Amino acid sequence: MAAVTGWVTNWLAIQMSFYPVRFVGIGAIGWQGVIPRKAEKMAHICIDRTLQKFGDLNAVYEKLEPHQIVEQVVSQLIPRVDEYIDEIMYENHPVLWDNLPIFLKNRIYQWARAELPSRIEELVEDFGDDLSDLVDLKALLSRELQRHPDLMNRIFQQAGSVELRSVINLGAVIGAVLGALIVPFWTRYPEPWLLPVAGFAVGFITNWLAINLIFAPVEPRRFLFWKVQGLFLRRQSEISDVWARLVAEELITVEKVADAMVNGAQGDRTRAIIQKHLRPLLDNSPVLKTVTQVSVGVTGYTELKKALYQKAVVASGEVFSDPAFNRGRAPVVAQVLAGQMKALGPDEFQGILRPAFHEEELQLMLVGGIFGAVGGLIQFVCLNYLVF
Repeated sequence: MAAVTGWVTNWLAIQMSFYPVRFVGIGAIGWQGVIPRKAEKMAHICIDRTLQKFGDLNAVYEKLEPHQIVEQVVSQLIPRVDEYIDEIMYENHPVLWDNLPIFLKNRIYQWARAELPSRIEELVEDFGDDLSDLVDLKALLSRELQRHPDLMNRIFQQAGSVELRSVINLGAVIGAVLGALIVPFWTRYPEPWLLPVAGFAVGFITNWLAINLIFAPVEPRRFLFWKVQGLFLRRQSEISDVWARLVAEELITVEKVADAMVNGAQGDRTRAIIQKHLRPLLDNSPVLKTVTQVSVGVTGYTELKKALYQKAVVASGEVFSDPAFNRGRAPVVAQVLAGQMKALGPDEFQGILRPAFHEEELQLMLVGGIFGAVGGLIQFVCLNYLVF
């Protein structure tokens, strides 16, 4: 019975670590999974101890091979240049555009297609120099984890699936050992309170041991014939690979970084950079500039430039929403992040994962103890029922 209690209480502790994903309860009375509740804190610590310690987004950007980003943008925009120009002109100066001779329209299309690649190349290079200032990674992670609180659950479950199963099974082993120690006392003192109290002890101790076995000892230690170390720490390399891959695929994608640049705290600065590089498209276009200024005046020409900048911001979101491109770039980010996590010392690596549990350990152990006490009470009732 103690083995069953140990297994169940450890299983319950693991479930309470992950679920429910969102708070369930009334007021302050209720529960939310430990990991979803601490997801932002863990993500911020991870960034502090990896990207911001070993480098910055600019270094990651260089490994993304900016020329491929340029090729992606050009391949997505060039086929739609005519369409974008038509949209901008019809929204702002439909009469002028309808009455413009087709050969002049074609010259404008050709000018834009010829000039756009060099504009994009310079724009991408400029972004690469200031990426760390333009993107607040912590704000990006906080936003994504608020939208998808189950993300950190999936990261933990995939990265530590082996360890989590081991913790649950160890609960049965530890419970059986503790149960064997209780048998002599119960045989000699079959008091009504003994089994519930012993059950509480089994549930509490197995949960305490389970949590500590995940993270301790930090450094490998020799115990008799075995070398022991915290279960997560022992597989730091493999867990780093899985963790980094999921973070790169789910959180720090090219699409989400681009969105954070445009819509984040430094969005105005991002738009200013876009304007700086797109301004020559109009100012250096002899046909469009002349026709527009003659037809609608300087004010109309200024409005046209504003419309072009707004369209460029919208188009940037469309360009980087390509799933195939995001999947292709994710391994690069994952490789950088995994390498930095593997370079952490065991104590620093533990510091990324442990905060999720540290503040909630006592609650998890008390819940394990309460369920153990209930199991002991059920056992006492069953034994007395069988006796009589």
